[in-house]
Amino acid sequence: MIEIINVTKRFHTLRALHNVTLAIPQGEVLGVLGPNGAGKTTLFKLIAGFLTPDAGRVQATTPGWPAIGFKPERLLFPNQMRVRQYLELVAGLCNLSKAEARQAVEENLARVHLTEAAHKRITECSKGMRQRLGLAQALIGDPPLLLLDEPSNGLDPEGQADICRHIQALHHAGKTIVLASHQLHEVTQVCTRLVILNQGTVHYENLMSAALAERPHATIQADKDITPLAAVLQSLHPEIQVNGPQVVLNNEAMRLRRHVLSILVGGGFDILRVEQSRVTLAEIYAQAIQ
Repeated sequence: MIEIINVTKRFHTLRALHNVTLAIPQGEVLGVLGPNGAGKTTLFKLIAGFLTPDAGRVQATTPGWPAIGFKPERLLFPNQMRVRQYLELVAGLCNLSKAEARQAVEENLARVHLTEAAHKRITECSKGMRQRLGLAQALIGDPPLLLLDEPSNGLDPEGQADICRHIQALHHAGKTIVLASHQLHEVTQVCTRLVILNQGTVHYENLMSAALAERPHATIQADKDITPLAAVLQSLHPEIQVNGPQVVLNNEAMRLRRHVLSILVGGGFDILRVEQSRVTLAEIYAQAIQ
């Protein structure tokens, strides 16, 4: 749907993005991670057309530029307006007819569960309601591409789970979504692709399923220090590590799990626990931003 090709963006002496290349395929949910100042919001504004790159280009891969719904990180509303009144204003700016605008407002109020709050002034709305209002605003006009910058920022766990459900429903409805978030569990739950930015450059990019399948390992927990057998175990495979009472078998070394267990039991060790797991998103993120 969208390609970002060798894009660089500066603000005076600050280089916000440098030579960034990535793709946003149609129908995917792309999670954009990175610490504060990594360039996430700048990237969103470039895709939305609020900024132009100093070098490189942002282009559509489909005929015509897709309509975009944008929910910024900082939500600035006319607080004295009522929820329905505000969405009617947004619908008018989208050049919808009165009938289309009325239908779009009611559909999106229902979609984000704000129908009962439609009469409230925005200043009376909770953080969760304001985040859902920001999402409803982005959905007016039924754009195929959604840019959601920190959609669950400031919400309690229940509110975060609610936003996740909304995003999953939008994905199932065929929307292409670019999501920036500091909530790693949110990204893991809803995103199909992953990009990690740091200091304005792409440090990691992968399918979410492939990312979470990386570096499988098994951990064997014994009842005492295994160091006396470390040399024997490590001679079996270079990806076997001994850490006190633990043996960690990485990648291909996992095939030797039964053999290692046999050596430990034969050496008089009791096995307390055997766990098999893969890399976590937190580990991928920590390594990418080092």
